[in-house]
Amino acid sequence: MSDLLNILGSAWWMIVTLGVLVTFHEYGHFVVARACGVKVLRFSVGFGKAIKSWHGKDGTEYCLAWIPLGGYNKFLDAREGDVALTDRDREFTGKPLWQRILIVLAGPGFNLIFAVAAFWAMLVIGKPDFQPLIGNVSNLAAQAGIQRGDRVLSVAGQPVANWTDLGLALANAAQARQPTLLEVRTPAGGVQTHVIRFNQLPPHPSQQQLLDATGMTPLQRSLPPIVGKLVPGGAAAAAGLEPGDRIQRVDGTAITDWAQLVQVTHAHAGPNRVLSLDVERRGRQLALNLQPRLTTEPDGSKAWAMGIYAKAETAKYDTVMRRGPIAAIPDAFAQTWNLTTSTVKMLGRMLTGATSLSNLSGPISIAQYAQTSAEMGPAWFLYFLGIISLSLGIMNLLPIPILDGGHLLYYLIELVKGSPLSDRMMAAGQYMGMGLLVMLMGVAFYNDILRIFS
Repeated sequence: MSDLLNILGSAWWMIVTLGVLVTFHEYGHFVVARACGVKVLRFSVGFGKAIKSWHGKDGTEYCLAWIPLGGYNKFLDAREGDVALTDRDREFTGKPLWQRILIVLAGPGFNLIFAVAAFWAMLVIGKPDFQPLIGNVSNLAAQAGIQRGDRVLSVAGQPVANWTDLGLALANAAQARQPTLLEVRTPAGGVQTHVIRFNQLPPHPSQQQLLDATGMTPLQRSLPPIVGKLVPGGAAAAAGLEPGDRIQRVDGTAITDWAQLVQVTHAHAGPNRVLSLDVERRGRQLALNLQPRLTTEPDGSKAWAMGIYAKAETAKYDTVMRRGPIAAIPDAFAQTWNLTTSTVKMLGRMLTGATSLSNLSGPISIAQYAQTSAEMGPAWFLYFLGIISLSLGIMNLLPIPILDGGHLLYYLIELVKGSPLSDRMMAAGQYMGMGLLVMLMGVAFYNDILRIFS
């Protein structure tokens, strides 16, 4: 039942997200087209059969359709049939080239405006976040000398105020696969500079590979080494561990959190190897012996395990990104600029093959992220909407026929050539664009399915 509710919740928040953003995108085309004197025959949110439609006083048919994965404006167009003499001055292809370019740019432009507005509202409301305090350290971060408790001050000279800033800066640096300077303040108060050698990453890393290879988690998300429950008949039950026990040492190694407990267990365990545990139980100190058992992980790999689960605890945000209504304006533009450049760089690396196409997300991932961000509060949901709005605008500017960028390409060719492309060339372009779009959507769906079952 809970799984069904979770699926329904994800679907609902995806519809809300795409409904809001698609409507705003198409409204951009609509407003500018009307301002240029173009007659809009239909304004549709969604594709397919209409759920509801009505005609406005302006003569436009407004539709809400069943498939909420896009939308469109249908303009009066001489290429699709005869145009009445009284309407010829309102026909789309008869408008000057610069007006047609403005109409096409208006959709992505409104996505940009929406993103700035969303980030402004997010800052005014205040987005809760984690301070950039380092918890568990492994892989490249450990090799660089970063320690638990370090507070990150900057990445490649870019100041870092919270974990969101840190994650974005690290993702950009990792995708570039270049050695990156990380400035930290140690728990003792000193300032140190470390170099994370992202150039050691494998070619075409996926997003998960980047996260695993970087090797840093927020200190605030560290779970204490407290036994939540036991695996029935497992090694811990046989050794006498009980729920609520805090494991303090394993073979003399002090344990500070759950991740370290797992790492130490994997490092010390082996065939017929018995581990000595120092345990605190209701104020008393106990010494227990435990022999881990070889178990199969969800990904099919084998690992030594004690047969215990962590005690679930909710990480609490310890900082808030908040600005006054005036101060939030330049910060909203800065957020928009940073995320736009990051998205464009990511797309560029995908096109050149420097970044894996596994980073491409489809509607299933969008639905899951939408629900998660909505559950985290209005500021986080606004942040998510801003990111998706930017992505929608940028993707629409790709020079693929069918998308806005494809139409812009046609108009640029017309500008150079002095006349429009032939109907045959435009039709061929439409077919090619449809093929590319289907391929991209197929890759995105495939990635979504892999994420679900991996």
